[in-house]
Amino acid sequence: MTADTDHGAAVVAAVARVADRIADERAHLTDLDSAIGDADHGANLDRGFRAAVERVEALDDPTPEEVVQTVGTALISEVGGAAGPLYGGGFMRAAGTLDDGITAESTVAFAETYLDSVRDRGDARVGQKTMVDALVPAVHTYKKSIEEDGLDPLTALAKAVDACRRGVAFTVPIRAEKGRASYLGWRSVGHPDPGATSTLCVAEELLAAAADSLDAEVPTDVDATAPTTPDEGES
Repeated sequence: MTADTDHGAAVVAAVARVADRIADERAHLTDLDSAIGDADHGANLDRGFRAAVERVEALDDPTPEEVVQTVGTALISEVGGAAGPLYGGGFMRAAGTLDDGITAESTVAFAETYLDSVRDRGDARVGQKTMVDALVPAVHTYKKSIEEDGLDPLTALAKAVDACRRGVAFTVPIRAEKGRASYLGWRSVGHPDPGATSTLCVAEELLAAAADSLDAEVPTDVDATAPTTPDEGES
């Protein structure tokens, strides 16, 4: 087995973890979406990730790029509403950054490309109460941790998850300006964004999967040291 297919197997395991987490959170995500959306976010993502697991497990010694491309295709074809194009499109666009395998550099490129895809497809910016509010601080924290602070990828990812969590909290007190939630006006205040919340679920499982793959403990006592309110000038 080559390094690429070895990494591919790790990505397949990560997809399975994410799918299990989304299944566990299905009712919670539905409740969140019932408050400010179409009440289908949990069911849609659960269906999509279950299909993704089936497809990637059928692959023969896949590379990371092939796994991620397959996940993206499954999500686009199986997930309704905005989540399919946003999640699936992001994975498909970012898959090519992993053509040389999983390294600190390629994962930074993956995160940045995924974020760019979500922002382009959703035409969203920080502060509009969308998944971008969770993604921007997570991606920026990961990039800074790797490229400027010289941290190992696992610690950098743990800091990124902390930043993502802060981003979800940021969505609670702000008014939605995009999607179905924007129709509620000020009534959208006081609720976390469902897409930001599911993004955090995915990030947390990717961190756990990375720790499993490295046979290491998930770093604790990390602080993203990012502002609670993401800086739009840095997005």
